[in-house]
Amino acid sequence: MMMKKDLSIDFVGVHCENPFFLSSSPVCNNAEMVAKAFDAGWGGIFYKTVGIKAMDECSPRFDILTKESTPWAGFKNMEQISEMTMEQNIEEIRKLKKNYPNKVVGVSIMGSNEEEWITLAKAVTEAGADILELNFSCPQMTSHAMGSDVGQNPELVRKYCKAVVENTHLPVVAKMTPNITRMEEPAIAAVQGGAHGISAINTIKSITNIDLDNLTGRPVVNGKSSISGYSGKAIKPIALRFIAELAKCEELKSVHLSGIGGIETWQDALEFILLGCRNVQVTTAVMQYGYRIVEDLISGISHFMDERGVNKLDDLVGLALNNIVPAEELDRSFKIIPKIDEDKCVGCGRCYVSCFDGAHQAIVWDSETRKPRILEDHCVGCHLCLNVCPVYDCITPGKVVFKEGRANNRTAEDIVQQVVYQ
Repeated sequence: MMMKKDLSIDFVGVHCENPFFLSSSPVCNNAEMVAKAFDAGWGGIFYKTVGIKAMDECSPRFDILTKESTPWAGFKNMEQISEMTMEQNIEEIRKLKKNYPNKVVGVSIMGSNEEEWITLAKAVTEAGADILELNFSCPQMTSHAMGSDVGQNPELVRKYCKAVVENTHLPVVAKMTPNITRMEEPAIAAVQGGAHGISAINTIKSITNIDLDNLTGRPVVNGKSSISGYSGKAIKPIALRFIAELAKCEELKSVHLSGIGGIETWQDALEFILLGCRNVQVTTAVMQYGYRIVEDLISGISHFMDERGVNKLDDLVGLALNNIVPAEELDRSFKIIPKIDEDKCVGCGRCYVSCFDGAHQAIVWDSETRKPRILEDHCVGCHLCLNVCPVYDCITPGKVVFKEGRANNRTAEDIVQQVVYQ
């Protein structure tokens, strides 16, 4: 049963009925597509990036990395920004705002020089957009004056943000590239240029597969391929890392964050919110499952809030952030020895092989009973065995062992209750 709580939230000064937006991509390429998304329940969009000219695209342009039990673990695209001209896109945006005045229409824009950024900002503002998102992050543009090459240059990011902010009354969000070591640097530059928010991450430069017949990457375009953007569930850990670093950056404390990267379920969306995002964007999951996944996002977070007595989505923003600490601050005074439930054990031997070949040889194998046994004096508590076991709840956190002289008045029960595995 679908549950709906009040998921409304303010993002960069704009009131949103819920935090779920489509990210600028093929899933929101024109007014007709966006209308279907709005009717399905999405709170807003970032319309596919508008440029001055229409893009000349290649065919084919997609590839996937597969994994058991899911169609795509990762998704590669060689698509650039909108294939329509600025003038065509402006008409689509006008149509959207006329038909959906209460939905949030964010529009992504990208120029190749200051004049183009200003032209785009003025045109999209006049068309009735609610938010401008500046795309400093597309990794497969055919011009080095656009996309992620610009996003790696803080001076250009600052310059173009300033140019746009001075030519619009709309809130401005700068979209960051993950193809960089420290995202905080261009993000700070964007804020110095006047940006009100930061969105992250865009796709990661990749080669997903090599075609063994054509001896090139996939997809194969007339015998050739290129490095281009990777998205989907596989990039979520990287996206969460960047979001946490942005949220913890002192110079960005007052800046609203929009999270992007591998969001498929309400749990995924909630993870971004718990790390400080007031807005989340989705593309690749929609390409797999369609617009109606927003129903799961709305219902799942509503149930979560209801179970915990949370009335406002605002109250969840950033709750997990203080528990993400530098490596030197982790408590290293104990180890948790796993325990094996012999009744649930199917005798596959995965834990034994993984521990023997990939960890600390702390599991012995009884070949007659086909049962593993943990050697507590060898076990370091790494929990590789728990993570490779194919049977739910067969191997779980067990006894807490403190290193010599390190108990520090804590009980083992206090520690083991904080260890949760899915």
